[in-house]
Amino acid sequence: MTTQDPVVVVGGGITGLSAAYYLNRAGVDVTLVDPSPRLGGVIATETVQGCVIEGGPDSFLAAKPAAMELIRELGMADEVIGSNDHQRVTYIRRGGRLVPLPDGLMMMVPTRILPMVASNLLGWGTKARMGLEWFRKPAPHNGDRSVADFIREHYGQEAVDYLVEPLLSGVYGGDPEQLSAASVLPRFVEMESKYGSLTRGTLVELAHNSGVPAGAAAAKKPQLFRTLKRGLGSLIAALEAALVRTRIVPGTAEAVEGGRVRVNGEWLAARHVLLACPAHAAAKLVPIAELGEIAYSSSMTVALGYAKSKLAGVPSGFGFLIPSRERKRMVACTFVGAKFDYRVPEDMGLLRCFFGGAGDPGVLELNDEAVTALAREELLTILGLAAEPEFVRISRWPRSMAQYTVGHAARIHAIEAAAAQMPWLSLAGNAYRGIGIPDCIAMAKSAAQRIASS
Repeated sequence: MTTQDPVVVVGGGITGLSAAYYLNRAGVDVTLVDPSPRLGGVIATETVQGCVIEGGPDSFLAAKPAAMELIRELGMADEVIGSNDHQRVTYIRRGGRLVPLPDGLMMMVPTRILPMVASNLLGWGTKARMGLEWFRKPAPHNGDRSVADFIREHYGQEAVDYLVEPLLSGVYGGDPEQLSAASVLPRFVEMESKYGSLTRGTLVELAHNSGVPAGAAAAKKPQLFRTLKRGLGSLIAALEAALVRTRIVPGTAEAVEGGRVRVNGEWLAARHVLLACPAHAAAKLVPIAELGEIAYSSSMTVALGYAKSKLAGVPSGFGFLIPSRERKRMVACTFVGAKFDYRVPEDMGLLRCFFGGAGDPGVLELNDEAVTALAREELLTILGLAAEPEFVRISRWPRSMAQYTVGHAARIHAIEAAAAQMPWLSLAGNAYRGIGIPDCIAMAKSAAQRIASS
């Protein structure tokens, strides 16, 4: 191995591409290895009849800066749009009806009294418990807890069933009985330690961050999501175009030994190896047992395009979530044109349905015809939508979403300790310290900086 050997990045999703970009910016040559015929991982955008369809994620959290920083560096800031938060209503299916989430909820934490009191989503017993939660005092807790245990302790089982479970199924595709509170809801765990009450802690922090009284801060709706006018696939295209010192090698990484990687039976020399692939793939390449202990869920998106005149019965808002207690197989549905501008022509409507998750990986095995029939059947039941769609696009993502189950922080500590014994190795991706696009970009940038400085 010589100083001229490139850094080998395994994985061409947003993490690997971002790492290659930042390494190139630092003057480091990169060989990027990925088995897929296209780069971008779960970020996949296409346009059909004027509708911008995201096969995977459709946006990123506005509150996390790493994605916006990268977009600005790529000269794409003028393409950024925000979610239409003036019409941000999300429904939860309960008892065969779509019930809007009460205004003022921060995840599952109520910050406004009257909307929660007036809501039909939760019973009076849960509402009373939420009111009394204000008076909780800080108490010590030993060890990690599941998200379900954590929220049950504060707000009760109904809040788990009709707030936490559908919200986390939409984000993680996971089971709150298995997910780690410390890793999935770290901000709220810290609030509990400091204030005792999640409600009181949320209101105090909202007031502190906004500089206005707590009640007024809770009434404001900060912009939640951002995306790009032409879809997130345009970010992938811009990154690819910016990789001026990167060689892309189509293929599968089969082994890693010190300063080299075997791809398609041939060894590539490397000054450093960055594994930006799923943890279950990384576990086959390096001897770190805990990598194989990180669980993954599978997901599938089904986009159905309609003439707008056929969607008269669709309520206003961003879409709906279906709790597992009410679920057949559909997990959620987004009303794309309402959530973002520039996504759907004025005479069209686009519904993006979600299936799979930790409880239903087998749905990905259905053929396209069966999936389409399943989606249409559930949309008929939920929305009364009987019209035949003008087009359908199905995207399957097997074992794509890392699950931060109880004990995740300890596993990550062990993984990082083991990786530190291999100075030629770095790890990054949604398996470790954040599943969102900004999290992956931030981890990629940090890894690139460490590699370049060494």
